Amino acid sequence: MSFTPTVSDHWITHPQGRLFARQWTPPADAETGVPLVLLHDSLGCIELWRGFPELLCRTTGRRVVAYDRLGFGRSDARPARPSHDFVAEEARLYLPHVREQLGVGRFAVLGHSVGGGMAINVAATTPECEALISIAAQTFVEDKTLDGVRAAKVQFSDPAQVDRISRYHGPKADWVLDAWIGTWLDPDFAGWTLNGVLAQITCPALAIHGEDDEFGSPAHALRVAEHSRGPVQTDILPATGHVPHREQPDAMAQRIARFLAG
Repeated sequence: MSFTPTVSDHWITHPQGRLFARQWTPPADAETGVPLVLLHDSLGCIELWRGFPELLCRTTGRRVVAYDRLGFGRSDARPARPSHDFVAEEARLYLPHVREQLGVGRFAVLGHSVGGGMAINVAATTPECEALISIAAQTFVEDKTLDGVRAAKVQFSDPAQVDRISRYHGPKADWVLDAWIGTWLDPDFAGWTLNGVLAQITCPALAIHGEDDEFGSPAHALRVAEHSRGPVQTDILPATGHVPHREQPDAMAQRIARFLAG
């Protein structure tokens, strides 16, 4: 679609701290459906979506909403590592505040990596959610996921790599890394799974996974199809890693637009 979205920034109040949010809004005569809410990955934030939210807005004709989870990006810091129930808590404790304060009623949800697991929880527990899109989501603790996290732990032992994360998270960078690496490598987290949550999903879903994803095999996308009770489309992308929307943004935006229009 040939329009330039209106971009607006917002601060969401929450009992535990402020959340930073951004919206990309199409012109009224170009809007085609309910808003699309984005949930970022373990090291992510609004800025690390880069140009993808605007591309989604232009391609789908929908308002796109993204926010920095508490502790990430420009949102307020968190004093302690999230609980082992943090994936479900995002849907239960944080997203409702974002939706209420931005006037989001019915909506579709898209999540990347652990944000995909959060999106799955949203779709399972929120009647207003009309559609689910997961990209490179983890649905259980897989050995390949842990191997990827261990490799990242070695990588981030280099202060230069931590400095790179600090560009987006500022002084919260060490907390962000611990919230990811420390949680996933905690033996008490080893039994985490989304099987029971997936069985509660009845809305249409699109599960996208790169064949060469270094943080999980296509088994995660296939598990979405196996356990969900609604219609599920599964796309396993050849020669694609953990961030398909960065590797092939135009193709991903077109695929998502077709799914939402369908």
